[in-house]
This record gives sequence, C-alpha cells and structure tokens, in this order.
Amino acid sequence: MNTDFRSPTSISTPSVMTVSALNSAVAQLLERNIPLTWISGEISNFTRAASGHWYFTLKDSAAQVRAVMFRGRAQYADFQPREGDKVEVRALVTLYAPRGDYQLSVEAIRRAGVGNLYEAFLRLKAQLTHEGLFDQERKRRLPTFPRTIGIVTSPQAAALRDILTTLRRRAPHVAVILYPTPVQGDGAGAKIAQAIATAEARAECDVLLVCRGGGSIEDLWAFNEEIVARTIAHSPIPVIAGIGHETDFTIADFAADLRAATPTAAAELAVTPQQDWLAQLQRQQDKLQRSMHRQLANHNQTIDWISRRLLSPKAAITAKRVHLQQSAKNLRQASELPLQRARHQLQQLQQRLHTLRPDTTTPRLRLNDWQRRLNQSQQQGLQQQRQRLDALQTQLELLNPQRTLERGYAIVSDKHGRALRSTSELQANALLKVRLAQGSADIGIASVQQTLT
Repeated sequence: MNTDFRSPTSISTPSVMTVSALNSAVAQLLERNIPLTWISGEISNFTRAASGHWYFTLKDSAAQVRAVMFRGRAQYADFQPREGDKVEVRALVTLYAPRGDYQLSVEAIRRAGVGNLYEAFLRLKAQLTHEGLFDQERKRRLPTFPRTIGIVTSPQAAALRDILTTLRRRAPHVAVILYPTPVQGDGAGAKIAQAIATAEARAECDVLLVCRGGGSIEDLWAFNEEIVARTIAHSPIPVIAGIGHETDFTIADFAADLRAATPTAAAELAVTPQQDWLAQLQRQQDKLQRSMHRQLANHNQTIDWISRRLLSPKAAITAKRVHLQQSAKNLRQASELPLQRARHQLQQLQQRLHTLRPDTTTPRLRLNDWQRRLNQSQQQGLQQQRQRLDALQTQLELLNPQRTLERGYAIVSDKHGRALRSTSELQANALLKVRLAQGSADIGIASVQQTLT
C-alpha cells in the first residue's frame, strides 16, 4: 500500500486580499460603473481647509453622503456654499481608501435650480442665433470720436463708479448720460429694455454702455431675457455690453455690438484716451513738418540748379537763330543733291531707251494684214454656219408633228399618254385621248375591228 505524505505548505489555499487592495478595487468599481452626474442636496458640515479644498456633507430628507471639492475646482465656483444651501453638484462617486468611506469627488457646484436657468439660457440663445440676431453682419461700428456716452445701469451699482472713473481718466471731454434702471430682481429685464429704448428715443449719445457688476446666474438673469436682447439688437445706437466678470456670459453679450469682460473694460473700449489722440496728433504734426521741410529743401535745390542753367532771352534767341540757319542750309543741301542725282540718272535711262527701242513699222503692217485676213475668215465661217442652220430648221419644220396634225391627222393615246399605233392595243369601252391640231378630246371606243392582212 502506497501512502502519499505531503507537507502542510503544499495544500492549495485561496488568495488573500489586503484592505488597501480591497478598497482600491471597490473604488475602481464605483468609478467605472457610476458615470459623472449631477446630484442635488443640502449643504451640511461645510469646511474650507487651509489648502483651499472644500469638505462637506450632501444630504436630503432620507440620506447623506460625504463630498470633497479640491481647490483646483473650487476656485472656479461663483459662490461659497453655506450651511443649509440647496445645491447641485457634478460629481464622480469614488472611495476614500484610508477610511474606507465612499464619497463624492465634486467637479462643479451650482445653486439648486441653476441647471434649469442654464437650460433656458441655452434654448433662448439657440433660438436667437437661428433668427440671425447675433450675426456679425448686424453689428454696428463704434464711433471713432464719441461726443456723448450713455450708460444703462443702476445708480447704486459699484460698476457705475468704475465706469465714470475710467471715462474721466481717459476722456474727460466726453459727456456722460445715465439712464437709470434696476439690474436685478423681478421686472428688471423689462426696465433695462425700457432704459435702452429711452436712450434710443432721445438720440443723445453716440454709444451706449449696458453694464453691471458680477454676481450669480440668478443676479445676472435680467440680462438673459429675450426683451433685453431684442432691444439691444435693434437699437440704432452701437451698444457695448459689460456685464459681470470675464467668465460671465449673458444673452445681452451676444446681442451687443461689442462685449467687454467687465464694466471697466466697456468704458475703455468706448473711448480712446485723450492723451493717446494728442500724442498721435503730435506725431502726425511732427511727420508733416519734417515732410514740408524736406520738400522745401528739395525745391530750393531744384531752383538753384535751374537758375544755373537759365540763359538770357537774347542769347537763347541768337543761339536758336544760328541753329535754325544751319538747319535750313543742311535741308537745302540734303534736298538738292538727291534731285540732281535723279535728273542725271533719268537722262542716262532716256538715252539707253532711245538706243534700245526697236523699229515697229514692219511688224505693225504685218499685224494689220493678219487682222484683216482674220476678220474675212470669221465672216465666211459665220455665213456658212447660218446657211447650215437654215437648212436644219427647214428639215425640222417638215418633221414637226404639229404640221401633220394641221393636215387633218390626229394622235391617239391611252390614259397614260402612250401613243397607240395598232388596233390590237385597243379595247372596247376604253377611254382614249385624241390630240388635234387645235386642242384635244377624250373619246370612248364602242367596238374594235381588226384589219385583215
């Protein structure tokens, strides 16, 4: 009997996981199966660490979950949550391995209901874009030298003070008109549109600034209303929108002729600093003066050069007269010499022609005799041809069928016009045509008698 003795270490045992490996596997499982999503709840136990990270609990009436928002994400939030705030977070479900707690890693946070506002913002933006309200072709050019600037904002807004300070510093000569209006709250959109319409009706300003300071999407919502966008788009006055901070975008920004990142930036875009214009004018003046001095110097040099070449009128006339006399002499010589040569050559040719000219008297007599004999031969030939023609015409007249018909004869033909010569070609009751000396007639055949030979 064989007995197999094995050591205890050879016995197969299942693999053993560490706690860290378990938590890591669970974290991967959560992150892989639950996608990034929006979650709503109430803020509780909010803590802002010295590192800038936010730690809080998100809860509702039946449950809660821990959440963390790291500094790199938290710095882009437009508000800092407080205890009891209703919020919506965009988060990834994960596991904090050291404690084995599952938590939310928050990517973005907004106040509850902001999602609906953002969806309304996107719908209105898409609608107005489809209508062409934001087309670049509709944008108006800003005036280069505005004399009066209108401002549509709240008199209590800090943005107004920033705008006035900027305009006073950059262009103190430009007049400013305020069209006061609430910039947030119920009915603010209609009041903003009314203020813009008032500026349009008065026609007092060259450019219009529609501004307010930063805030949440709810605070800026009046500038997302359709009535404000349409009023801005149809305003005959160029409009600069300076609403909120650099990262804030409203429907009014798209409808305006120019968007500024902040109200202060809107004021800077509206006017060019007075010192810049004065410096540019000074540069143009210096350039013009240098150009004038250079042209004057060139003209002076030209005058000196011309004056050195200028002769007295008497000397110029004398020189021209001498030149004219010499030219006349040259012209006479140039015209007389070819003429003399041509005359001499003509005389030589005439002499050669007289020497070489043949005597044409005898050939002319012979030619006249040939011409006389040719005429006689032609007359004789023509007389002979006429006599032959007369004889042929007489013979033709004798053979003319018409002359035979005139002697009482007739030509009998069938219906096809074929002449009949024998009674064998005739049939009783057939129709024939008889041609006489004068006219023709159609006849019928009663009977046919054959001729006995």
